[in-house]
Amino acid sequence: MHNLLKGKRGIISGALDSNSIAWKVAQRCRQEGASIVLTNAPIAMRMGEIKKLAEETNAEIIPADATSVEDLTNLFTKSTEILNGKIDFVLHSIGMSPNVRKNVPYTDLNYDFFTKTLDVSALSFHKMLQVAMKLDAMNEWGSALALSYIAAQRCYPFYSDMAEAKATLESIARSFGYHYGKKRKVRVNTISQSPTKTTAGSGIKGFETFFNFAESISPLGNAPADDCANYCVMMFSDLTRMVTMQNLYHDGGYATTGVSMEAMEKFSS
Repeated sequence: MHNLLKGKRGIISGALDSNSIAWKVAQRCRQEGASIVLTNAPIAMRMGEIKKLAEETNAEIIPADATSVEDLTNLFTKSTEILNGKIDFVLHSIGMSPNVRKNVPYTDLNYDFFTKTLDVSALSFHKMLQVAMKLDAMNEWGSALALSYIAAQRCYPFYSDMAEAKATLESIARSFGYHYGKKRKVRVNTISQSPTKTTAGSGIKGFETFFNFAESISPLGNAPADDCANYCVMMFSDLTRMVTMQNLYHDGGYATTGVSMEAMEKFSS
């Protein structure tokens, strides 16, 4: 380990179980010297195994509904008390679509569900940043990071209204990144990750087939969750102090590859 985050304090959201990217990010942050607080929605905490992670990383857990400004205010206030200082980094690893969960076709969306998708998966990031700024809860040169997906830019029919949510998420990172950078030199970015075998990702219909497809396109293969955790650590560290308002692809080259020889061979006569 390199002590890249020695002395830094962070908040990690969205760790559900050991397959979660957020879980692995929390482990790597602790290994690199950071002190962290874990947070998740109360219902997710009942379903998940977050207490195991808390014990492993010597972290306290603060339940918070990421769509609630009140809960987020409590999260940042208590985190600064627990960690004895302002926050240096935040991970937003939150995404949920009732339409996807209930297999509602994209062309016949339930709009109440759609609103919930946007609130949970995208607006929660704005709320998190807005609360942090109002409380002046983050140190200068802090780093706020959200996990995204390339469906924000391209059509993936099975991704449904989560595509709109990720597009909004990335736009929030750009817009809030400007304001937070000007005010406190806090940087805000998104990481567009490969399809990853997490509990949430694997729940998407046809995920295994698409995972294999993306693997065949990417020259380096799909980026595993462990490598995504390493990338997040780099983005939280002082090595990336001048990187902000970016959507950063972490996908083995998938986003830039038009076609691969492996994919072509499957259609050759």
